[in-house]
Amino acid sequence: MSTTVTADIEVDVPIRVAYDQWTRFESFPEFMSGVDSVRQLDDTTTHWVTSVGGVTREFDADISDQVPDDHVAWHSTTADTDHRGRVAFSPAPGGRTRVDLTLEWQPEGFVERAGAALGVDDRQVERDLTRFKDYVEARGDVEGGWRGEVHGPGAAASGGLDDGIRGTDADLRA
Repeated sequence: MSTTVTADIEVDVPIRVAYDQWTRFESFPEFMSGVDSVRQLDDTTTHWVTSVGGVTREFDADISDQVPDDHVAWHSTTADTDHRGRVAFSPAPGGRTRVDLTLEWQPEGFVERAGAALGVDDRQVERDLTRFKDYVEARGDVEGGWRGEVHGPGAAASGGLDDGIRGTDADLRA
């Protein structure tokens, strides 16, 4: 039985800033608990290392649908991990941005199933979104977001970076 969590938050930055920060996947460990690292393999593939409840997992995920300043959807491609999600960005009053996140995965083992049943996952996702809010608001304008589009599984990406970089924040400082 899969677990689905939905959460939303308003962030005090324009849509472009929120979207660009979200598409800097390698910065996820800065605000997502349980995410040890994310490595961008190409425009549509990421490699994840997570640690949740004492269980470490590695998996690849493909972006299946992405429209700048609107949404990003992804799904795992590793056979032993079932994970998918979608984040959407929409205007909120005062130049703010509403971020709507949906995650779906297959809990494995007693600890993960118990966490899902007790609502631990819901609270964790809400805390992670709050950390994203704090992170993106503290940083302000973000450069290096990916402005390309992806439509459908296995579709080629179109477009690209607005500044030729898609990587870590350290890349921008170098």
